Amino acid sequence: MLSDLTMKQRRHEKRMGARSVAGCVVAAFLWSVASAQLRYSISEETNEGTVVGNVAKDLGLDKSTLKDRKYRIVSRDADPLFYVSQNDGVLYVRRKIDREEVCAQSSTCSLNLKTVLENPLEVHYVGVEVLDINDNSPTFTEEKKRLEISESVLPGARFQLKPSRDSDSGPFSVQQYKLSHNDHFRLEVRDKGEDGKIPILVLQKSLDREAAERHSLVLTALDGGKPPKSGNMNIVVNVLDVNDNTPVFSKDVYSVLLSENAPIGTTVIQVNATDLDDGQNGEIYYSFGNSVSNQLFAIFDINPSTGEITVKGVIDYEQKDKYEIEIEASDKGLAPLTTEKSVIIKIVDVNDNAPEIEVTSFSSSIPEDSRPGTTVALISVNDLDSGLNGKVICSIGEDVPFGLSSSLQDKMYSLVTKSPLDREQQSHYDLTITAKDAGQPSLSSEKTISVVVSDVNDNSPVFSLSPYTFYVTEGNDPGASVFSVKASDRDENENAVISYHIVRDGSEDNKVTSFLNINSDNGDIVTLKSFDFETLKTFQFQVVATDSGAPSLSTNVTVTVFILDQNDNAPVILYPLSSNGSAEGVEEIPRNVNAGHLVTKVRAYDADIGYNGWLLFSLQELTDHSLFALDRYTGQIRTLRSFTETDEAEHKLVILVKDNGNVSLSATATVIVKLVEPKEAFAASDVKSAAKVDEDDNVTFYLMITLGSVSVLFLISIIVLIAMQCSKSTDYTSKYLQETNYDGTLCHSIQYRSGDKRYMLVGPRMSIGSTIVPGSHANTLVLPDRRRASEEVR
Repeated sequence: MLSDLTMKQRRHEKRMGARSVAGCVVAAFLWSVASAQLRYSISEETNEGTVVGNVAKDLGLDKSTLKDRKYRIVSRDADPLFYVSQNDGVLYVRRKIDREEVCAQSSTCSLNLKTVLENPLEVHYVGVEVLDINDNSPTFTEEKKRLEISESVLPGARFQLKPSRDSDSGPFSVQQYKLSHNDHFRLEVRDKGEDGKIPILVLQKSLDREAAERHSLVLTALDGGKPPKSGNMNIVVNVLDVNDNTPVFSKDVYSVLLSENAPIGTTVIQVNATDLDDGQNGEIYYSFGNSVSNQLFAIFDINPSTGEITVKGVIDYEQKDKYEIEIEASDKGLAPLTTEKSVIIKIVDVNDNAPEIEVTSFSSSIPEDSRPGTTVALISVNDLDSGLNGKVICSIGEDVPFGLSSSLQDKMYSLVTKSPLDREQQSHYDLTITAKDAGQPSLSSEKTISVVVSDVNDNSPVFSLSPYTFYVTEGNDPGASVFSVKASDRDENENAVISYHIVRDGSEDNKVTSFLNINSDNGDIVTLKSFDFETLKTFQFQVVATDSGAPSLSTNVTVTVFILDQNDNAPVILYPLSSNGSAEGVEEIPRNVNAGHLVTKVRAYDADIGYNGWLLFSLQELTDHSLFALDRYTGQIRTLRSFTETDEAEHKLVILVKDNGNVSLSATATVIVKLVEPKEAFAASDVKSAAKVDEDDNVTFYLMITLGSVSVLFLISIIVLIAMQCSKSTDYTSKYLQETNYDGTLCHSIQYRSGDKRYMLVGPRMSIGSTIVPGSHANTLVLPDRRRASEEVR
């Protein structure tokens, strides 16, 4: 099944093959920025799983990348009518389609699908026309119609009947009416466009009540099927006596303007008719005509005595902008006479619809080293109003490193980075998109999306002190942890995992390091021998902290050790420390953490070494023993269970830190634990499909001429660049261009950059109307970057 795009391309190629090379370049340039549109057609009631068309093949997409690029149909419907296979790009029917349910009685039932590929982002539009089948029979709202006609009515009198309705459209709707054979009446049919064909009963021979006071007729409606389907209505005509003047309206045409959203009860217009007869034969009764649909009965009402038409329901310009109502004026004679008149009501649009924002494709996380201009999300906006009321302008706050870039597709925007990002300064952004229409007064809407800045390894480890100074009492026990170093990294995850090692250069001044070992995970340093204060009073060495990033970053620090001969140093709290220097700190943790969560780590050191410097941690004071536990060796405070709503929001922990000397020395630290609520996360919704704009062929032709004229200088530069590339890159064309219909002439080439690579899109001579299908890489060359001459051509 060929798409409309392919058929148009072939017709243009045959018609315009003799155009000049300059015309070919203009066509290539203009079509390269256009968005391809495929069209297919299927019949309604088609079985589930029926193939509609091969979208990937018709768009020239690489089938092997469809699944990786998450090729899919974007739809807000919970149960969509179609689905596309990510294996081969074939569009299938998901469930049976009832055309009358989807498109009512529209002459053309066209469903617009929006398909999306990611990495890079691409949007393709696919139109599917649902063809009608003759699956409904004509029906009358009345199975039996009674008419009362005076015998004085002259031949030629017309009596409009309620038309038959058929849910099918086009040729399968009601096409003709037939009237059973009789001597007094014939049938005329009036075509009223949207309201269908209206049957009119015409008196062709005067009635004689004395000869026959009742006539029975059968009206048959037939549709255009083969064979046609039909429906019948029985008509009974009662012949009455003399009422020979029909009502006459005061105007030939009634027309009025009505604003949408007019309040219920608003007077639209008042019609007036008069009758020259006397008594009841001259009294007028107003009503809607037989051709008025049930929908109009729900929207408008008419006063039968005064002819005043008022608003009864909701007036919505977006649903319908014009109403034509048939009004009947009947007298009250024994054989009422009726006159019809059309009232045209034109609806005036007001700005009653706020713009709608839809995030079509969204990358919730972006690396902090992303270049300015990197696309984060595609955003489409839509407004159901018309004119200026439907013109939408989209904006974003100026105090964020992001901006909106308008797309070639109408009402489409790209959310891009506009300045460098730094996760360490800000790792999360809540971006508010504002869409505002041009109506008076203006309406606007907002949508907030969350963007997380992911980490890259751009920070080296930083030691808590530089340099370190430690004091060790002589006679220490070999193998005991005497002191530790600590470094931190502003990065996160693997980029912040730090390992430690001691620099050993083998020099005479660095011999002492052979008796030291460091724990690579936590920076704890142990000695392999006892120090003698009389032989060694001080020494220095260096410790290097290296993170686990790729590539890794490192920092070194100098550690100076002084040997002491007594246990005269009490433990010192490193963390927590308040602003005034006391061992007191406040830790905030989310209320929803699980058991085993690390609240904080109390850090302390003792300038002594051996047992005098071996510190133990214990809980001296605790508000709730069931909530927290303290590791006596590491000082880590962890939760014993999950928090409940009844737990207090603040807990005080007093930690005793003491050494193991003969005369034990100690210190205390106070940790205040506060429970806070977790932050809420924002989720991105699917949306609304962007509105599609159909372009007329003549407008496109004029647009091509205008853009070509404006861009002539730019195109001349491109032609010169093409000639230079073609003369230098014959080996590329022979290696990568394998099309059988290529005649060796490079009529166009477009160079662009993606990441570290330069690409050149080249192709054979193309006529006006030819299309470069987006997403096709069959004729793309990868050029060596002059800045990276060593890279291979991919």
